[in-house]
Amino acid sequence: MNLSGKLLIAMPGMGDPRFEHSVVFVCAHSEDGAMGLIINKPASDLSFDELQEQIGIPRSDKSREIRVHFGGPVEHARGFVLHSADYRGEGTTLKVDDRFGMTATLDILQAIADGGGPQSSILALGYAGWGPGQLEGEIQMNGWLTCDAEPDLVFSSQNESKWMRALKTLGVDPLSLSATAGRA
Repeated sequence: MNLSGKLLIAMPGMGDPRFEHSVVFVCAHSEDGAMGLIINKPASDLSFDELQEQIGIPRSDKSREIRVHFGGPVEHARGFVLHSADYRGEGTTLKVDDRFGMTATLDILQAIADGGGPQSSILALGYAGWGPGQLEGEIQMNGWLTCDAEPDLVFSSQNESKWMRALKTLGVDPLSLSATAGRA
């Protein structure tokens, strides 16, 4: 099972409040583990303008706004830009699939500040990480549902509706979800 480029949808009763109602884009998944970014939890205390100032990237009149999100509980001070595949940093972009890339270097932030960069993007501070077999175990224990990642959902500015929209892609009514796993 390779979940790279898929979405994880947190189930009720997951037990970790950091992931409650989270939608996570899986950037990489292999037998060595998995890495993803929460795409529906905006950072309430930091804007891109403030971040630019903190890291010394000058604003220009062409600067585009990029939403800053809480990407996960690991490495909060590190930024990751999940973006459309139209941007490719020289040796710095992880190509997730034909629609998504992820870049974690300052060059993409500078490009966005200069009015360029990818057409669609989300900046995430921190990430979600799983060791070998950990994510598969959490899925088996009813912690996550998985679905395909569609750019219009991933890059939507309507963060509060992403969890419900992701569930609807599976035909799942959130009221019918159970917090307990079962075996048939």
